[in-house]
Amino acid sequence: MITLTDTETRDLRALVGLMIPASSAYKVPGADDDLIFADIVKSLERDTEDTRTALAHLAKLSGSAFADLSEDRRREIAATFKKEGGAPLFALNRVVLLCYYRDDRVMRSLGQEPRSPFPKGHEVEQGDWSLLDQVKTRAPIWRRVP
Repeated sequence: MITLTDTETRDLRALVGLMIPASSAYKVPGADDDLIFADIVKSLERDTEDTRTALAHLAKLSGSAFADLSEDRRREIAATFKKEGGAPLFALNRVVLLCYYRDDRVMRSLGQEPRSPFPKGHEVEQGDWSLLDQVKTRAPIWRRVP
């Protein structure tokens, strides 16, 4: 199992804090909150290598440890990183968002009951089913198997 170094962990925490900062207006923690960040690190699993690649690119842009930079400099580097991060950053974004919206405090701030969707389910507003008409009338895009 691949784990992050201390420097990578510090840089990751600084980065996710910029990605999703805490909000007193909405009464939600940032992604760098202790509970959420621990979940992010634990949930990296198959994305650990992509995360390490992304963090290496971030360190290269920073010229040193990203976490050691000033807040303004971090924002500048993060803006460049957002443009250049590619697939490794996309994988990291996915993990961060999944963990953030799994937090009970965040779900409550959205007016959602913090629970599993099953067995109770969730009320889903019905949309305009006619939007699928073009897809339904389209010719098959697959090849039939003999």
